[in-house]
Amino acid sequence: MRQTPAVKLLHVAGDLLEQPVEVIVNAWNRNLIPWWLLLPQGVSGAIKRRAGTQPFREVGRHGLLPLGAAVLTSAGRLPFRGIIHVAGINLLWRSSERSVRDSMRSAMGIVAEHGFRSVAFPLIGAGSGGGSAAKIEALMTDEFGRIESAAEVRLVRFAPNPGARRQQIPD
Repeated sequence: MRQTPAVKLLHVAGDLLEQPVEVIVNAWNRNLIPWWLLLPQGVSGAIKRRAGTQPFREVGRHGLLPLGAAVLTSAGRLPFRGIIHVAGINLLWRSSERSVRDSMRSAMGIVAEHGFRSVAFPLIGAGSGGGSAAKIEALMTDEFGRIESAAEVRLVRFAPNPGARRQQIPD
């Protein structure tokens, strides 16, 4: 018998940084290369532009991250309670089913540990990680079905149209 309900999952098209949640997830790397040498792309680039460098300084202090690990930092200038950075890509900048699933479980562990009620995830491993957005979304939907949490989870597929952020995508 389940004591904690399954994740309440919402599929959303829009901007991760515009979601009405307490914490967001950043699809990061394993911290092999210092953050200040990287030119962040995608989600990380958007976070750096809007949050500033503080969250990246904080994640850098954690050193080399195991594949699939997650760390919590401040949100910098963003309105969230924090940013969960996941090591969702390997040393060759590629994602795998294992790295995506492990990243999700690690991030949800932080959500539970800190009592966050809501979290928004990007498609971990799509984009820079080389994964197909459709395959990554299906994989993440499957994994969320295996995770028990009282938190509301938004799985955000990037859509450049600002009006699209409120559009929910049917499962």
